[in-house]
Amino acid sequence: MLGPHGLIREPDLIEPWLTDWRGRYTGAALALAAPLDVDTLAALVQLCAHHAVPIVPQGGNSGMSGGATPDGSGRALLVSLRRMNAIRMLDPGTQTALCEAGVVLQTLHEAAAAHALRFPLTLGGKGSATIGGLIAANAGGTQVLRHGSMRAQVLGIEAVLADGSVYSALTPLKKDNRGFDLKQLFIGSEGTLGIVTAATLRLLPAVAARQVIWVGLRSIQQARALLLHCQTEANDALEGFEVLPQSCLDAVLAYLPAGRAPLDDRHPWHALIELVGSESSRQGEAIMASAMAQGLLEDAVLAANETQAEAFWTLRESISPAERAKGPAMQHDIAVPTEQMPDFLEAAVPAIEQRWPGVHAFGFGHLGDGNVHFHVLAPPGSDRTIWENGDGKAISRAVHDMVTEWNGTISAEHGIGQLKIDELERLCDPVQLALLHKVKRALDPQGLLNPGKLLAPRAPSA
Repeated sequence: MLGPHGLIREPDLIEPWLTDWRGRYTGAALALAAPLDVDTLAALVQLCAHHAVPIVPQGGNSGMSGGATPDGSGRALLVSLRRMNAIRMLDPGTQTALCEAGVVLQTLHEAAAAHALRFPLTLGGKGSATIGGLIAANAGGTQVLRHGSMRAQVLGIEAVLADGSVYSALTPLKKDNRGFDLKQLFIGSEGTLGIVTAATLRLLPAVAARQVIWVGLRSIQQARALLLHCQTEANDALEGFEVLPQSCLDAVLAYLPAGRAPLDDRHPWHALIELVGSESSRQGEAIMASAMAQGLLEDAVLAANETQAEAFWTLRESISPAERAKGPAMQHDIAVPTEQMPDFLEAAVPAIEQRWPGVHAFGFGHLGDGNVHFHVLAPPGSDRTIWENGDGKAISRAVHDMVTEWNGTISAEHGIGQLKIDELERLCDPVQLALLHKVKRALDPQGLLNPGKLLAPRAPSA
């Protein structure tokens, strides 16, 4: 069914795909299946359904929550979508692209750029993250402030359901009032309701120019004030607004041999701002000048060219690997109402550091949409396994309790996976959780699609 290269059984070839990107989860699998097209995948899923074989779909294996890693039983079939990597259509006239699930994000960026277009979602793992995985996790990235998450980019979807049938709704329609918008079920479902095989995505005209600015700040509150100023002055030209504390920049500079600090002096906080449009350079200078006059920043440097602009973004995109290199940490992908994020960080950081002496807590990320990655580094010399299973779990529980008290979410863009499955059960609104389980049972009654992810198994209702 799968052809000569479509079923891999050799342990050494499967082994790299059995551990998640963070190295936190390692599982086992019957084999690794790599179908070439949707019809073959549909036949494979139908066969698995007949024999009650669990399926774990996998894209680039770059997720942050263990959502594409099988459990340790070895019962599941790992299904890679990486060979389904065709861009079936890219239409400059309609500014749409029809991509298979295995298309790598950077590949789509390059294909769109060849037609003076762009796909308005990017992130640090663009060289490995796939379109199917981005849809399954409803990925965010650094452009959500202006363009929204992956959900906003998807115009149509093709997916294989748990019984092997194919749901095909790839044709985008401006108006379609035939009941539920079913494609939305699969976006953010982490492969638990169906396996996304292709999607029609929106594209935008390539930007005429951009201005990237690195800013030094005295506090996260000042960063929030600067964000509001930029939103007022730049309007739709504001593409991104990222923040990071000095400790993050220090870690990145130690991690990147060629990394250089953008500013001469150290600052408690930093912001990375991107403006787009033909007037972005002039606009950026004016906005920074007025912000300085109003005391909304300490220092700033405008990228002189594209090379320097990319260097600034490399610093931001290297935070996660740089922090991972420092040692064990608990990473929290949280969001609270945007206007409350500075207050939350000022409350949460000292609360965690006082309760667990020796740890280092900090937040960084997408201040403009209320999503900050809140990391807690273990005390130096800690044993990873012991610390993560002891204090680490208690810290995550405390962070999630605080986020819930602030009317936020424990998962803003990385998904639940297996990392936060227990916390979702503990903290989610009971009505919402019951609805999620009802949808899961309706679309996957045998519970074979990505078991142990997103939702904890439940016995059927009487």
